[in-house]
Amino acid sequence: MIPARGGSKRIPRKNIRSFHGKPIIAWSIEAALESGCFDRIIVSTDDPEIAAVGNEFGAETPFLRPDELSDDTAPTSVVVKHALEWHRDNGLIVDACCCLYATAPFLSGTSIREGLDKLQSTDADFVVSVTSFPFPIQRACRIQAGRLSMIDPAQYLVRSQDLEHTFHDAGQFYWGRSDAWIELKPIFGERTAPVVLPRFHVQDIDTLEDWESAEILFDRFRNQGAS
Repeated sequence: MIPARGGSKRIPRKNIRSFHGKPIIAWSIEAALESGCFDRIIVSTDDPEIAAVGNEFGAETPFLRPDELSDDTAPTSVVVKHALEWHRDNGLIVDACCCLYATAPFLSGTSIREGLDKLQSTDADFVVSVTSFPFPIQRACRIQAGRLSMIDPAQYLVRSQDLEHTFHDAGQFYWGRSDAWIELKPIFGERTAPVVLPRFHVQDIDTLEDWESAEILFDRFRNQGAS
């Protein structure tokens, strides 16, 4: 399930904006098809133009998302729940659902498949793509009144190699069992397993600067033979 509402504010029409020759959502659809994981690939949108683009590249749009789930405050988990409940109400039983973001051109079929394999081989409710922070977050600083200070001064003299490795959401995919989605269980919790991605496979795209960074990194990603 690919959520792709029409009302993006920071990058207008972001979900179908051209990225390296095709609408950016097409990269997510093609990775989903390439993975061979799915019985159905659904675009959840409130926008007929986005629906048409999704159909053109091989996804289905069996419904238009209601307005109350199409503003910038609607949580992703609630959008996935809506899609699963639509299937249930139409007599279709879904065992597991993977939420793929529409603006994730570095998404690969291989990592999607790795996520499904981990979901099926463990008792996890969710499997989420993550990547490591490039710098120890224990040494994070703040700026107040024009002055710099460490958030945790006790970490100043600790060697980098002795600090705990930390990770963040890669913003690419979220595998989950259907009951976990429908019950709105926390995606990041004790029953969530990770798929760790290399940093150069990850670029969050929220601003035009992010978009430009993604375009620069993309050729290297493809040249690495990602599939």
